[in-house]
Amino acid sequence: MPHLLKLSLSQTALLTRLQRIKAWLREHRKEQAVEYAVFDHVLTLWLMGWVGALPCLILALWWLLPLCVLAAHAPRMYLTARLRWHAQGHLRCDWAHLLN
Repeated sequence: MPHLLKLSLSQTALLTRLQRIKAWLREHRKEQAVEYAVFDHVLTLWLMGWVGALPCLILALWWLLPLCVLAAHAPRMYLTARLRWHAQGHLRCDWAHLLN
């Protein structure tokens, strides 16, 4: 599981890797349609987490803040889970080589 260690990256490095994965999925959209849709949902959650945190603070919606924090970490959690499942042989991850 060498890829799991590389996910403790700076935000800039994570963004670079997310961009590579998104480009790869865009190129293989027809063969990987479900994975493309799931990754889009993960990125949408991530954006909702970052954008939603400030209104939660302003409007004192404290109960929503943990959800925003969780959503803001969605891509990192998704990548970690996918790579773990790939290493365990449960799921094939064709874009794992992009994280090197």
